[in-house]
Formats: sequence, C-alpha cells, structure tokens
Amino acid sequence: MEESVLAKKRVASTEEGARAIGERITTLRKARGITQVEFAEKLGISQALVSKYERGELLLHAELLGHVATALRVSSDELLGLQKRKPSTAPVAPLVDRTLARRFTLVQALPRRDRDALARTIDAFLSARGGPGRAA
Repeated sequence: MEESVLAKKRVASTEEGARAIGERITTLRKARGITQVEFAEKLGISQALVSKYERGELLLHAELLGHVATALRVSSDELLGLQKRKPSTAPVAPLVDRTLARRFTLVQALPRRDRDALARTIDAFLSARGGPGRAA
C-alpha cells in the first residue's frame, strides 16, 4: 500500500494546503475590517507572524488555529477548508471607517451635554452640505 503525501510528511499540511488556509484567513480578516496589526494584537503574536501565516509560510498549530477561528468568528473547519460557510441572507453590514469609529467611541464617553452639542454641530455640517441632518 502506497503512503499518501501527507503520511510521508512530518506535518499535517502540504504547502498548497498551508497557502489555502492563509488565503482564507486573509479573506476573513479583511472582510471584518481588521488590519494585520490589530489581528496580531488579538492573537498575542507579532504582525510579522500573521503575515507569514497568511502567506502559508508557517503552519498554524492547533491551539493557534482555535484562537484564529475565535477571533474571526468562524469554525476551525471553515479555516481548514473542511466546511464552507452557508451564504447568509442577512444584509452585509457596511465597512466602517475605523478611525471614525474610534472617535465616536470616545464621544460616547463625553457628558450628555457635550455629546448633544457635538451632535448639533454634526447636524449643521451635514445640513449645510445637503446631507440628511438629524437622524430620527
């Protein structure tokens, strides 16, 4: 009986398989609007390692595979290409400008009076440019 390619190797993946896993990680990370630096911070590793995993230069060990799946909100099987995600009928949320989102997070911490003043300023700015003005 002839041994398979994987049985002859000391690792559980081929170069092609490692690249495919890396591509899936990259696609999922970008779809979630996460940079390599932010992803590395979530995983507790360096950005350089994230890059090597995404290019298929390094193989994910089982523990890290679990952390990557959790960070990307998918199953390990999906990352490994064993299971495909079912197409969602829910509308896809638009990508948010991360810098603007961080600013709004800081605004939420302001006192109510300051938030209201800032909201009036934004409404006036949008109205002056033909925008929607105050949201309901």
